[in-house]
Amino acid sequence: MEGPQQYTASSRTVPSSDPSCRGHFLLVEASIFAMLFKTFIPLLTLALTVYAGPPLSKRATCSNGRTASDSKCCVWYDVLDDIQASDGLFQGGQCGEDAHQSLRLTFHDAIGFSPALTNQGSFGGGGADGSIMAHSDVELTYAENFGMDDIVELQRTFALRHNVSFGDFIQFAGAVGVSNCDGGPRLQFLAGRSNVSQASPDNLVPSPADTVDAILDRMSDAGFSAAEVVDLLASHSVAAQEHLDTTIVGSPLDSTPSVFDAQFFVETLLNGTAFPGDSSSGFAEEKSPLVGEFRMTSDAELARDSRTACEWQSFVTNQALMVSKFEAVMAKLAVLGQDTSTLIDCSDVIPNPKAAASNVAKLPAGKTLADIDASCAETPFPSLSADSGMCAQILRGDGIYY
Repeated sequence: MEGPQQYTASSRTVPSSDPSCRGHFLLVEASIFAMLFKTFIPLLTLALTVYAGPPLSKRATCSNGRTASDSKCCVWYDVLDDIQASDGLFQGGQCGEDAHQSLRLTFHDAIGFSPALTNQGSFGGGGADGSIMAHSDVELTYAENFGMDDIVELQRTFALRHNVSFGDFIQFAGAVGVSNCDGGPRLQFLAGRSNVSQASPDNLVPSPADTVDAILDRMSDAGFSAAEVVDLLASHSVAAQEHLDTTIVGSPLDSTPSVFDAQFFVETLLNGTAFPGDSSSGFAEEKSPLVGEFRMTSDAELARDSRTACEWQSFVTNQALMVSKFEAVMAKLAVLGQDTSTLIDCSDVIPNPKAAASNVAKLPAGKTLADIDASCAETPFPSLSADSGMCAQILRGDGIYY
């Protein structure tokens, strides 16, 4: 291979007045310029290539002129239109009972996942795989899934109509449903789960009657920290009970069940005064601070446990933090047991929720800070204003005030 060319000055001295001197240097300059020009052109071409960057990816065009990051996401716009229709799953985009139940179903399907069982040589469940719908004849017989049959069968109709997997539909419906709630999160949605699954083992869904130790142990097995358990419970800000106390079906867990706000985290810390139903016979039920509001045993104990109390309290004056942490932990829950490298991000199909009215929760009317059972040893409970009026009114799921 030819070596690099060397350019050295001549030892011959030429007077500057000699016409040949100027000619000599002109020849040298021309030679050097030609060499540099040949070198510069490839470098310029390379520079343009580097700085031009990759071409912009073209978005797929879907129905009604909408676009998606991938053509495989287009079907989800059609599903969205269907479930948000006035006669659809969410009755025109409401944050009602079916939205609440759809969000709950995302958890009941996904939490069927136990690495501990797998390590013991048993089937540990497939996580967010749609098995609660595919194997409803098995999983809906489990005690902790009692009452999920209505929402499972409602959703099944839509999943079959659009030929999408049960696992995908469950997570999509939960994300869309909670986006209908004022102040709600915009959850990530990854599509592409297989419709092949096995029935999840029993006893993997925590019970509201479980101790804090039992709940944290079960959730730790699935990969969640104590703080992330609290983050997941932001879902209870838009929740109501149906089967724990059948004398008050539809009783909410906080005073604003259609708003994704921090009231749940305040009201669970208020001292309970009475059972909201006809008696104290409700399952996993504690005394509530407000007429018509239901309090689960697990919520009451997690709000006051030293491992979870400070995370609980942190949301009282920071609804935006509550939303961001809920989005993060739901992104984790929604892919339990799944190979995310095979999934497609279709999050841009999820609607943008309305903004929250306030970032700070309030004390219900008639309550003061003296009614708060502050449980975070590290940080004093914040000062809160109270709603006006003599006492709080709770709106039931059927639209009637208690």
